[in-house]
Amino acid sequence: MLEELRKADWKPSPKTDADEQCEFRYQPEGWGKAYRFIALRYQKKDETPKEQYQLFETPEYLYRVFVTDMKDAIDLLVWFYNQRAGAENLIKEANNDAGLAAHPSRRWAANCVHFQLAMLAYNLNCWLMLFQRGEQTKVEELQHTTLAVARLRFLFLAAKIWRHAGRVGISYSDQYPERGLFQRLMDRLRRIVPRQGKFQPVLASALRF
Repeated sequence: MLEELRKADWKPSPKTDADEQCEFRYQPEGWGKAYRFIALRYQKKDETPKEQYQLFETPEYLYRVFVTDMKDAIDLLVWFYNQRAGAENLIKEANNDAGLAAHPSRRWAANCVHFQLAMLAYNLNCWLMLFQRGEQTKVEELQHTTLAVARLRFLFLAAKIWRHAGRVGISYSDQYPERGLFQRLMDRLRRIVPRQGKFQPVLASALRF
């Protein structure tokens, strides 16, 4: 594959995040026929030589390679496969962290309910991560926070519940690095109140997609 990549006809790739792109027909060993391969390559900024390289990596370039039976333009196919790869990562996360892969019952209806609850929990976590964003954060600056990380940051916290003079409070460890972020999130949640039959916004600026 690297030999095919080296001798391919590379062209600039202005519609992707890569430096160059190419396509070629290739039949790997054991495959019944040749298929269309599309590839991107990125000029490496670090010139430090390595003792061992990753798959499709050379001292000069990093490569991404896709095999496809579709005839669309390279940039459209790269977008398509990026979305598919992102979806597979989200499914993996839902299986491992939200319990989506568990089938607690032998009854189809019960498993359907479990599936819906798992997806509800997953979507509530995504909503929570959007809700704690910075006021001026833009869509392109948002990064996905997994369920496992969200639990460590906002749920599984070392804290002490105290009662004094008719008041109940929670004290967090001085070593908790997300105290400011957690406090901002809790303040916003407390400001969610219904007014005139609907909920008023708690962030001044809406997130525009």
